[in-house]
Amino acid sequence: MHHQKPRQEAGLFYFDRQLLAKENKSFLIGLDEAGRGPLAGPVVACAAFVPQTAASLLSDVNDSKKISEKKREELFLEMIRLGVKYSFAYAGASEIDDTDILSASLNSMKKAAQSLIRALSLPACDVLFAVDGPHKMRNFDFDQIAVVDGDAKSQSVAAASIFAKTIRDRWMKKIDRDFPSYGFSSHKGYGTAAHLKALEAFGPCPWHRRTFAPVRKICAR
Repeated sequence: MHHQKPRQEAGLFYFDRQLLAKENKSFLIGLDEAGRGPLAGPVVACAAFVPQTAASLLSDVNDSKKISEKKREELFLEMIRLGVKYSFAYAGASEIDDTDILSASLNSMKKAAQSLIRALSLPACDVLFAVDGPHKMRNFDFDQIAVVDGDAKSQSVAAASIFAKTIRDRWMKKIDRDFPSYGFSSHKGYGTAAHLKALEAFGPCPWHRRTFAPVRKICAR
């Protein structure tokens, strides 16, 4: 006898429904960031709330790293059109250098989360925050759960990852116009061969993270 697997409702949406049922909550807000690894530019964190009316219509929403830049831009607009709410916050190079990249990322997530919860006016006791990765936000007043690979499992976290990556990519294109020598619009601040070559030739710009090893080595010369 052939047993059919239970149909996954809009893929990642199913995970979110199960999570809410397990934690006995009504509303899920996903959190993710973009830009932890690069040598330059901000880390951008986003909080996203996908209303039930939109959830089943967003089956294309997935981990932003698995989607092309063009598709992310399309989904960004589609999510807004369908009523997905989001808020973002960021930490620039100086904040990252003054603390560390994990603290800067978690702090940005916390700011984005607090901003979105204020805007939504949801009953706090009924909200669960799903944070991408192994770390929870520090000194945070609401219930939260850390979800490793959350952007590939949870629709809410995946939505946050698309918002964060799209905003950061747009930002890096703007930085590229201000500092055209480094090629930021193509590599988005990551340590590619072309970026390292430009860093060698021109030294760091104000958006470079001076505590990151390749930049630190050049600064030490």
